[in-house]
Amino acid sequence: MRHRARAGRIAVVAAAVAASALAGCSQGGNESVVVVSPSLTAAPSTDASASATDDATSEDGTGRGTGTTGSAPFDPDGVPDVVATVATGLATPWGLDFLPDGRAVVTERDSGRVLVVTAPPSGSDREGTVTEVGTLPQTAARGEAGLLGVAVSPTFSRDRTLYFYVCTATDNRVVRARLTGSGLGATTPVLTGIPNGFIHDGGRLRFGPDGYLYVSTGEAGESSLARDRGSYAGKILRITTDGEPAPDNPFGTTVWSWGHRNIEGLAFDGQGQLWASEFGQDTADELNRIVPGEDYGWPVVEGRGGAGRYAQPALTWSPDDASPAGLAFVDGHLWMAALKGERLWRITVAGGRASDPTAYLMDGRDGGYGRLRTVELAPDGRLWVTTSNRDGRGEPTEGDDRILLIEP
Repeated sequence: MRHRARAGRIAVVAAAVAASALAGCSQGGNESVVVVSPSLTAAPSTDASASATDDATSEDGTGRGTGTTGSAPFDPDGVPDVVATVATGLATPWGLDFLPDGRAVVTERDSGRVLVVTAPPSGSDREGTVTEVGTLPQTAARGEAGLLGVAVSPTFSRDRTLYFYVCTATDNRVVRARLTGSGLGATTPVLTGIPNGFIHDGGRLRFGPDGYLYVSTGEAGESSLARDRGSYAGKILRITTDGEPAPDNPFGTTVWSWGHRNIEGLAFDGQGQLWASEFGQDTADELNRIVPGEDYGWPVVEGRGGAGRYAQPALTWSPDDASPAGLAFVDGHLWMAALKGERLWRITVAGGRASDPTAYLMDGRDGGYGRLRTVELAPDGRLWVTTSNRDGRGEPTEGDDRILLIEP
């Protein structure tokens, strides 16, 4: 078994060499194809004249999201340290977001459990505390489906509301529930009827700096749905907290962008630009800069192709090195969790461009942690990263799954 319980510095410079394609669902690997796209098919939707590192505004107006608060500023030349293990013994943790008091809300995909997790005291060798606050009984776990993303309301201090992406027996849906001292209350549907499947269920939720909720969906294993603008599948949706199309959506519907295969990572940079990490099939996983109304080409193209008609990815990887899931932005860099690639990617973002991908926490280089699912920025400026070794495709070791605390 691979050793995954080390702490300290792991620095691995990402290879930028061609590799053979890999068949399959792309979540299931290790050489790298990294392509820096020289241009995109549409101009940035925000002012690209300033670097993302110049904006200290949080991504959702709550003081969470840029890494400018907390213990220390981000060192762009530094190497991430795993400084603690927040929790062990979890069962496929999937969604993660932070409450205003710094505790995290975590979902477990297969059990349908909702957990509140507190970080260990600084400098302590102990783990944090994990408290179950409820379950979503409508969760129908199968394959990649189950209880997926969670987003804390930007006005949580007033409304105590959490939003969840849950796969049921009949559909995928966004629901909300209140979290009080007595636990999680009953859920209320927000958006229903998202096509579900054994694979490609999307599931990431992210409140934008505009206060609207962004929802990533997969095409549920039916690629034609990504091309149907009347379907919720294979899209990024932008909705109000009541599930209505947000104002100024490009088609007057909930659809913000389309032609996606399966997105599990959404993040806004310091300029308010949305980025998404997307699973490819055989050839190319993608990091995309999201422009409202744009068609990202699946299944007509995978990776780059069809310029002038389809939006081109900012970066691509071999699925062996990525199979990208969670995505977070910290002071000029995107951090992208890789499942099959079993590593954490750091990507420089400036002026609407992405470049210089560098890999960390790789297996076989002073120890690794296996499949990485979710990465989120904590209010103190550090990263929480979840493993996903008990998801049916990993090789779990003692203590899996776990949440790692990383000093970026």
